[in-house]
Amino acid sequence: MKAWHMIAALLTGVLLSSCGSQVKAKHEVAYRFESGQTAKLINGLAYAPPGAPEAVKRAIQAGNRLQNKPYKWGGGHAVLNDTGYDCSGSVSYVLREAGLMQGQRPSRGFFTYGEKGAGEWITVYVRDGHVFMTVAGLRLDTGYGGGRTGPRWRPMPRPGHGHVMRHPAGY
Repeated sequence: MKAWHMIAALLTGVLLSSCGSQVKAKHEVAYRFESGQTAKLINGLAYAPPGAPEAVKRAIQAGNRLQNKPYKWGGGHAVLNDTGYDCSGSVSYVLREAGLMQGQRPSRGFFTYGEKGAGEWITVYVRDGHVFMTVAGLRLDTGYGGGRTGPRWRPMPRPGHGHVMRHPAGY
């Protein structure tokens, strides 16, 4: 059993140390509405731009289904369609429902998700212990500046510094 723990610790160290070659966010993550290019937020629900790819539209629909769900530690992991979600459960749910991922990942698992850097439509921001995403420019996060309130579309900016950016291939 101890050998397994040593192997797991070594692999985790390799994964985290490889983040040095990752693309890190250098600026705040801010929503700026651009007609036809970004999602529109109306009464807490997001609407995809008409020309967005179908996977992006599905991601936005999935994010809309999470609105008003409470923050739940471990939510979205043991039960995929849960009563509440944590940060990684929320991101996993949206990507899975959009057809861009299978299963779910803990926040640390997103260090190796997809491709490096910001995506054209979807960007996942990950650091040790937290993950959030933007879909068509609109941030889906479980909280910042007001505690853990559960998954919500959030138009207000949040610091991106220290987060590694990943995106699904082609998006």
